[in-house]
Parts: sequence; C-alpha cells; structure tokens
Amino acid sequence: MSSPDPDRRRPNPFNFPWGNQPSENQKRQIQISGCLILFLLLFVGCLLPFFLIDAAQQALINLNLSPTGAILVLLGIIIGSAINIPISRSLTGRTVEVSTQSPFAQWPPVFRGERLNEELIITVNVGGCVIPSLLGVWLLRPILEEGGRVVLVTLLGMGLNSTICYFASRPIQGLGILLPLWVPALTALAVPWIALNQPAYDSFRPATAYLIGISGPLIGADLARWKDFLKIGSGMVSIGGAGTWDGILLSGLVAAFFA
Repeated sequence: MSSPDPDRRRPNPFNFPWGNQPSENQKRQIQISGCLILFLLLFVGCLLPFFLIDAAQQALINLNLSPTGAILVLLGIIIGSAINIPISRSLTGRTVEVSTQSPFAQWPPVFRGERLNEELIITVNVGGCVIPSLLGVWLLRPILEEGGRVVLVTLLGMGLNSTICYFASRPIQGLGILLPLWVPALTALAVPWIALNQPAYDSFRPATAYLIGISGPLIGADLARWKDFLKIGSGMVSIGGAGTWDGILLSGLVAAFFA
C-alpha cells in the first residue's frame, strides 16, 4: 500500500483560525478578554451578597415589619450568626487518642497519647435559629387572631413541610444534617398559594409561608433527627449553624418574598 501524499494530509483541527501561532496583538486581545471575564465574575460575586440582603429585607417588609425594623432584624441575624448557645452535651460512645503533653515541655519532645471519650455538643445559632424562631412567634399573633382557615392551613402546612423535610434530609458524618434548600421553600410557597388564594387572605399569605418555611428544616430536619446527631461525629453540632444563610432562615424568607 502506498503512503498518503504529505500535501493532502488532513489539517489539524486544533490550529488557530489565523494560523499555527497567534500574533502578539491577538495574544494581547486574548489576555485582555480573560481579565475582563475574571473582573466581571469578581464584580458579580461582590454584589451578590448585597442583592441577597436586599431581597431578605424585602421579605421581612412583606411580613409587616417596617423598613427600620427589617434592618434591625437583619443586623441581629448577621451579628447573631457568630453566636452559638450550648443546649446539650453527650458522649458518643467512641474514644479518640489525643496528645496530653506540650512539645515544648522538654527537649527532645516526647509525645504521649491518651484515649478520651468523644463528646458531642449541640448548640443553637442565634442568627440562624433563635431570631427566625422569635420572629415566627411574633407572626403567630395575627394568625391566631384571624383563626379559622388561616390557622388550619398554617398548622397543616407546618406538619406537611416538617414531614417532607424529615424524609428529604440525611445525616452526613463530619458535615451535619443535609437538606436541599428548594424542598422546604417550595413546599412553604405552594401551600399558601393553593389554600389561601382568595384576595381576603393576601395579607396573611407571607406570614403563613414564613412559618411553614422555617418549621420544615427546624422541626423535620433538626429536632426530629436529634438522635441522628450522634452519627455526625464528635465536636459541635449547631442548629441553624449556617447563620445568615442557614436553611431555616432562607426557607422562610424565600417563601415570604414570593408569597
């Protein structure tokens, strides 16, 4: 068999359209384009928290808070994200080996290990759990005063969302209780729109959606899985531990924003 003619070889599909090597001007254009794309991504990333905070403020205003009150609640949530209050301590039944002597105690350093019982500390986060829950208690008052259908829809929605979140959540060792954010938010948004779609209930829909939204992650994914905390491992488990961006808070605010 004869070898193919070198002049008729298939062209390299990976060659630049302007030839084998780009010119200096074309290289400069590629570098500038890459820098512009990187700058745009960084710019959007810096603005994203401000958009989220503005959306959270609007969701709080939908819950009949004044603009000043919404800002104060947001500040409390942001500051409280760094505060965890211990509520329970328990042993996991496992032991770990730790060093009991400082390497600077003698020279040459001698490390001695000691086996200690693992301890699990359960805490509640002020920004991600306490403040959202107190806001929910405050929103209960007008709902209870209205009574009737609004109370029934709120209670049924809280029970439904808690059940769904329980089966949708999973304890992951070393991470915590994982729950997709869209599960409680979508449930909390759908229930009021289906059951309270009359114009007479428009003012109660955001508060109902918020209560249903926070109850799912709090009751279904955290409190109902209290015994599963031991599967996560030693250290500290924080309910609402993601603070400003925790599922308890975000589920309620997302539902209240779109309700």
